[in-house]
Amino acid sequence: MAQASPTAAPTLSGPALIFAGLILAAANFLVVLDTTIANVSVSNIAGALGVSPSQGTWVITSYAVAEAVVVPLTGWLSARFGAVKVFVAGMIGFGLFSFLCGLAPSLSLLVLFRVLQGACGGPLMPLSQTLLLRVFPKKHAAAATGLWAMTTLVAPILGPILGGTLCDNVGWASIFWINVPVAAICSWLAWKLLRRHETPLTSAKVDLVGLGLLVVWVGALQIMVDLGKEHEWFASPLIVGLGLVALLGFIAFLIWELTDANPIVDLRVFRHRGYSASVVTLSVAFGAFFGINVLTPLWLQQNMGYTATDAGYVTALLGVTAVLMAPFAAGMSTKVDPRRLVFIGLVWMGLITLMRSQANSQMGFFDIGHWLLLQGFGMPLFFVPLTGLALACVDEPETASAAGLMNFCRTLSGAIATSIVSTVWSDNASRNHDSLSGLLNDPQGVMNQMDAAGMSPEQALGNIDQLVQGQSVMLATNQVFLAMAILFIAAALIIWLAPRPTRVVDTSAVH
Repeated sequence: MAQASPTAAPTLSGPALIFAGLILAAANFLVVLDTTIANVSVSNIAGALGVSPSQGTWVITSYAVAEAVVVPLTGWLSARFGAVKVFVAGMIGFGLFSFLCGLAPSLSLLVLFRVLQGACGGPLMPLSQTLLLRVFPKKHAAAATGLWAMTTLVAPILGPILGGTLCDNVGWASIFWINVPVAAICSWLAWKLLRRHETPLTSAKVDLVGLGLLVVWVGALQIMVDLGKEHEWFASPLIVGLGLVALLGFIAFLIWELTDANPIVDLRVFRHRGYSASVVTLSVAFGAFFGINVLTPLWLQQNMGYTATDAGYVTALLGVTAVLMAPFAAGMSTKVDPRRLVFIGLVWMGLITLMRSQANSQMGFFDIGHWLLLQGFGMPLFFVPLTGLALACVDEPETASAAGLMNFCRTLSGAIATSIVSTVWSDNASRNHDSLSGLLNDPQGVMNQMDAAGMSPEQALGNIDQLVQGQSVMLATNQVFLAMAILFIAAALIIWLAPRPTRVVDTSAVH
């Protein structure tokens, strides 16, 4: 899972160096952008393809899972074919499958193309950074890494805004098609500028058995949580079968990776208590964070009457304060016990999410937006020091493998949380609707009043049902927010299982 290490190589200079930096940063920006650009577009995509919003979230989860599974292959692909060739091929594939996503006439084809798009995008994040450090002189490496890191921070903010604006004004297909010209230009310029700076090739072996088992158990698990609702969960033989495949595949994967001489995922790093506690904390917290980030635009569009554009602006507010807070969090993480910063950040996010669980249907843009602005302050406080804490707990030669494994767990937890949150939200809304329907106060009297106002019985019944449905969805949203608040607090407590680190790790090279 390690990235290709940037060995000594001739460097570019002048305008060529600047162009190379911009190309590599743009590639990273594109891949990160696509993790959030579809969040506010789920309702539009679901409506256009004739599927439910919970099925529409497969567009998000399929991309994330494919990306997570392919990341472990990055080191082997670079060693076997060269970092530049893999990078260019990945950009070409990313652009091609982005184009096909926009043409997809059905959800099944769209999910297939998103899987292939994520598979092509997986190596681009680590490789863009590897190549940056390879072509930039050492004295400019910090500036290059800063440019790369800025794209990682800015892309999630622009994703919802860009996705909502394009959906409302052009159409959902455009959120994928905008990748095509950028990918084409980046791949062509990258080949022209970087092919003389190819990394050395080695006859590296890949753990095909481990990779196969990884694909099997992760794929079975994700399909199970995606399809569970419509198949009545474990009342369905299909879901039971997928659960068994995921469980047995995971056990076989653990056994193989812990005994193989060259595992595709180095699970031995989990022997470090601090690393294990940090990864569990990250997985729980990021799952809660990503889950509410997917739920928020769905709720705003389906229950609050927001357009995709307005939902994108609200969702992006969280990222604004996160970017402002990031430099402070990075500086403090080297001076203060990182466990304390992580605890404060997660408790803060939990408390704000708890406040969000008191939402109502009469809230305005500012009422909702100020919560996200406040929540953004907590995100860097837990994410930045948590990464440093985890990597400081492993042996230095294990740092690259540990960083890659963290990224895998984070991405997978976000994908699984998305599926679970969308399913629970939909199920709770249905249950709440049934409960509220039985608690209506004098429904016949209300019907009579509407009849007196000139409504037909069908119109009156429809209006009452619409009111009940709106309150059912609002209540379901608050129930999910409450559950996510509890997860944030639980993650804040888990971090204290990690010992205080004895060294400080530079996390600028961690994607």
